[in-house]
Amino acid sequence: MGSTEELNKPNSYLDSSSPSEPLLSKPLFSPSLALLPPIEETTEPLQDESDPTLYLPISYNSGPRPFKDIPFLILFALCVLCTFAFGIFSVSQRNPDYTNLSSFTYEFNSTSCVKDSLSSSSVWFLETHVYYYLLSLSSSGFGKALIWNLVVTFILSSPICFLFFLLLKHYTKQIVYISLPFFIVLPIFFNVYWFVACTVSSTCIDAFPLVYRILVLVFVFLVIGVIMWILVANWHRIELTVMIIGVASDALSKNLALFVALPLLTFGLVLYYAPIVVFLVFARLNGKIVPKESSGEYTCVWKQDSWVPAYYALAILAMLWSLTAMVETQVYVISGTIAEWYFTKEDSSPKRGIRSSLRNAFGPSSGTICLSGLLICAVRLVRAAVDSTREEDVPGMVNFILRCCVNALLSAVDFLNKFTINFTAITGEAYCISARMTYELLKRNLLSAVFVETVSSRLLTGIAFVLSAIYAIVVCAILKGVSNLGVDSYFVSVLASLLLMVVLCYFVHVLDNVRDTIYVCYAIDKDRGEVYKQEIHRVYAHLPTSRNHRSPIVPKTPVV
Repeated sequence: MGSTEELNKPNSYLDSSSPSEPLLSKPLFSPSLALLPPIEETTEPLQDESDPTLYLPISYNSGPRPFKDIPFLILFALCVLCTFAFGIFSVSQRNPDYTNLSSFTYEFNSTSCVKDSLSSSSVWFLETHVYYYLLSLSSSGFGKALIWNLVVTFILSSPICFLFFLLLKHYTKQIVYISLPFFIVLPIFFNVYWFVACTVSSTCIDAFPLVYRILVLVFVFLVIGVIMWILVANWHRIELTVMIIGVASDALSKNLALFVALPLLTFGLVLYYAPIVVFLVFARLNGKIVPKESSGEYTCVWKQDSWVPAYYALAILAMLWSLTAMVETQVYVISGTIAEWYFTKEDSSPKRGIRSSLRNAFGPSSGTICLSGLLICAVRLVRAAVDSTREEDVPGMVNFILRCCVNALLSAVDFLNKFTINFTAITGEAYCISARMTYELLKRNLLSAVFVETVSSRLLTGIAFVLSAIYAIVVCAILKGVSNLGVDSYFVSVLASLLLMVVLCYFVHVLDNVRDTIYVCYAIDKDRGEVYKQEIHRVYAHLPTSRNHRSPIVPKTPVV
């Protein structure tokens, strides 16, 4: 430790410019020091020089950043390059006879499959028939209503989402408290409505007996009761959650350019997917038509080349990895933009914002993003495999124990990944260092991430569900008045509301990442004893502290 005079100085540990003060917490007593003679006064702290994170400043890094986790960037680039290279090869080496398989017949003289002369006309007739069938389907009343409703919903989703955002920013408390009763009223309305509608319909009565209808009705009411109990049990947290949502909405309103950058990143991912989908379609055309003997009869079948399944696995892996990497890129851009706004003084405004975050995401931190995306992709694939074995109901205690161990490991990885990309976007550090420093930062300041993410996320998702349900009711009423779709109007309304729900949940996802970034920035402020945004400190100071850890550092006096 430092000298006695230094320890007696108030807030001496807040001086981040002093190279002799570590920013990460260390034990005040080390067993290895017990055998040493007492030292009355030292000028340099006893430190482990091999620790790479000991002197890393925990603050927003607005300057140039070095490249991190480069091996994972190289691995991702090789995966994508191989996908495109073999995809181009599959297009150039495709066999056009695949579409004329039905026109090939086995010839005994040559013991091979030969093409019938009438094949082209038959294939042309089949393609024309399919084309006119799809055209007639799209021109039907149900198809036209479905297409038009989805197009109109997609167009209206942007202004609805923006209106939702403005209401959250200016009337957060009113929106939350008005929406809470609908969490109960709307499920009760839909539950009673379907029961009455099915009772008066002769078709539904025959397909769904009264006993089963009553059982479903009672089960839904039980679920509604559970929702009511959750609301009552967490009622004391609603007020603080409202303030947290208001702070996140205000921060997002200061960075409205994110609503342009994030959709463009999603559109870029779609453009990136387009050639890979084309490659997957043409990959199945690589092969040849061979004769196959069955019960003494010979038929012509299609035999794919042996490398095609391997290419499918490679392309699907590249698509999944790219998807998770793009999700992490969006989180990185949100976190970097919000962090630059947070750590900018009140009398000035951030200059680069999204541009610097995008440059860092596709530059120095691209390897870290690829690593995080790979971890998320692996967790999702393993979890899907575990869920599939659970659905198969494989017996045995060993299998049950293995499933529990795998789920515990996956939960640990999810916990490790939480806030790591947010911290990387703020500091520019590598993935492993960011994970460790984030954990140490929250532990040192007695902060828990559970409260921040649980209540507010579920509350915002519930509000999105309420808006989507109201939209479904409005669409259904309009369809009932202007069309003769009958029961199909319910199906069209449900699909339209699901599309709106997806857009609103995407906005909730953005707001959640803004909230998480502010949470990490507040923890850095608290750790350094500084206050960059006074209004945010007033709200986050009411967060419940985690009692699982005890900070070895003396409480700091904030410097305004």
